[in-house]
Amino acid sequence: MAKRLAPTRGNLVKLQKSMIQAQNGHDLLEQKRQVLMMELVRHIDEAKTLQSDVATIFGEAYAALQRANVSLGIDTVEDIARSVPRTDEIVVRLRSVMGVEIPDIDELDCSIKPSYSFHGSSGAMDDAYLSFRRVLMTLLKLAEVETSVYRLAVQIRKTHRRVNALEKVVIPTSKAESVFIEGVLEEGEREDFVRMKIAKGNRGKKQAGQPQDELDAV
Repeated sequence: MAKRLAPTRGNLVKLQKSMIQAQNGHDLLEQKRQVLMMELVRHIDEAKTLQSDVATIFGEAYAALQRANVSLGIDTVEDIARSVPRTDEIVVRLRSVMGVEIPDIDELDCSIKPSYSFHGSSGAMDDAYLSFRRVLMTLLKLAEVETSVYRLAVQIRKTHRRVNALEKVVIPTSKAESVFIEGVLEEGEREDFVRMKIAKGNRGKKQAGQPQDELDAV
């Protein structure tokens, strides 16, 4: 059981200031949670759309690859694929949403770059190249969105715990402690008032029983 604070006016003032800060912190955290929730819902909707698009884009890409294999032969397609360099164009930026760093990946250029010779290739190969370029872009976007969803969910969970701690533990405990100290101080003030009244009454009675010359001396 937590030890009670000494029922002094100084501790009461400290508790009242602490409650104001706790309430302000609760309000700010609640606003933060609402903003993060709206951002999370938006990213979840986007993730659902992308996940449904992935199957379609992959299907189109593999169909284009099959046409290229039929047109040029599997060995030729493999040779051409090896000549395509690994991309170094992926740029990941970070943006902050209420203190949460969310990735933002730049879009890639979907145009065909002359990384392989047009001699010995065909339009089917170009279609396959473009299709898998779209696959890469979609996967990058999906990774961006899913990472954002994960980071937002983690931060929302932390914020929710802090809001609950303030709402159900810190603020009620401070209020109860404040009420206790106020009650003790009010009781002390009443006792002091009664003692003063009694002392004043006793003094009046004592003076009333004294001779006149003693009263004049007083």
